[in-house]
Amino acid sequence: MTASTVHLAIGHHERATVATVTGELTLLSYPVLRDGLLKIATDAPEGLVADIRGLRLGDASLVSVFSLVAMRIGDWPGIPFTLVADEPGDRLLNRLVVDRYVPVRADLAAATAALRHPVRRRSERTFARVEGSSAQAREFVTGRLAQWEVPELAEDARFIATELVENVLKHTTSEPRLRLDLRRGVCTVAVADLDPRPAVLLERLSPFEPGIGLKLVARMARTWGCSRSWSGGKVVWAVLRRRTRTAG
Repeated sequence: MTASTVHLAIGHHERATVATVTGELTLLSYPVLRDGLLKIATDAPEGLVADIRGLRLGDASLVSVFSLVAMRIGDWPGIPFTLVADEPGDRLLNRLVVDRYVPVRADLAAATAALRHPVRRRSERTFARVEGSSAQAREFVTGRLAQWEVPELAEDARFIATELVENVLKHTTSEPRLRLDLRRGVCTVAVADLDPRPAVLLERLSPFEPGIGLKLVARMARTWGCSRSWSGGKVVWAVLRRRTRTAG
């Protein structure tokens, strides 16, 4: 193991996915750790714990990586995130106010208990590469959001699901896997595929081309992005916030 390498091993404890991190945090390993935790988070539906007791902190200022990861996970996939650190690491994280963004605990049981699991609803479906897949995706979105009693989100969610599913069908050889999440009035539309190349949502050159384009996706969504998955491939996602009704 070189000084610029970090290793992440995945395990589970109760309802959480646990990433055990070893090695040394340096300028070279910083992006490896950041991207590794974000990739693991895409496949951790209940919550993520990073156990960093085996991580050597070569440059104290680099522990900001955990604040960054916490903020990004807050947007997608919107799961709780905690750290396990030894006493020196805990003091360092406290001094650099990292614990303002992510809870820090002394052992795995306490870190798992500190995960604040939001009440959430989740549904997922994989669509075959056949004609009519986009229509099936729209029906799936409409039905689930009606069941979850947020039909006001359905129109935007249908448009976004159509765009993301058609991107998979057009630019990859994968079957699109559509996932819907609802927590605290926030709905996420996500489509996964097995192609690791980052997604690029292109503008239409004419109104006759399929797809709704990046500007409309960005306008509809509170935020959106493309995340690599630890298990391979990528997930393209967009977050919609439930609109509050005003008195007429």
